[in-house]
Amino acid sequence: MTVDTLPPGAGSHSSIDDEALDRLFRTARSHSNWLRRPVPEVLLRQAIDLANMGPTSANTLPMRVVFVRTAEAKALLKPALAPENVEKTMSAPVTAIIAYDLSFPDLLPKLFPHVDAQSWFAGNDLLIADTAYRNGSLQGAYFILALRAVGLDVGPLSGFDPTEVDTAFFNGTQLRTNFLLNIGYGDRSKLCPRLPRLTFDEVARFA
Repeated sequence: MTVDTLPPGAGSHSSIDDEALDRLFRTARSHSNWLRRPVPEVLLRQAIDLANMGPTSANTLPMRVVFVRTAEAKALLKPALAPENVEKTMSAPVTAIIAYDLSFPDLLPKLFPHVDAQSWFAGNDLLIADTAYRNGSLQGAYFILALRAVGLDVGPLSGFDPTEVDTAFFNGTQLRTNFLLNIGYGDRSKLCPRLPRLTFDEVARFA
């Protein structure tokens, strides 16, 4: 069955328009060079609120974010960066440390109140770590799209030492670093051509 032959009542939500699809996916790019333009705090707050609306297992919402903006905070982050990521990160108006909280079960009475979800995780450190990492990663992806949706550009990074970041920013807590995300207004004049993408048949199949 194709989208042109959906039964009556199916597909009740209309598609978002091409401009929105372009901004979120088709013309959106990962940036390494940034315009000297400050990022309004209100946009970061809006993007967090949007990302929190995405689905997570049992509404766990384990993502936590530190927005690195000051010179002092950037100095703490710099030693953890791979050499090729130093300039692009130090020049970004904001770098978000996308972390996940291993103590997320403590909030489940608030976030999933209709059952005792907290008991599902009691004494099970492997389940806690797996749930926090998987769902925190999902939220990080939602956050990327949310930032694009409010008009910002992003540059995700995995070239860094997470242990150093944890020590500098999360020492003595249950937070663990997942990835870094540079945020600002990207300099599109310095973008390289987009790299190839896989086709549908290379990615997916119907079973």
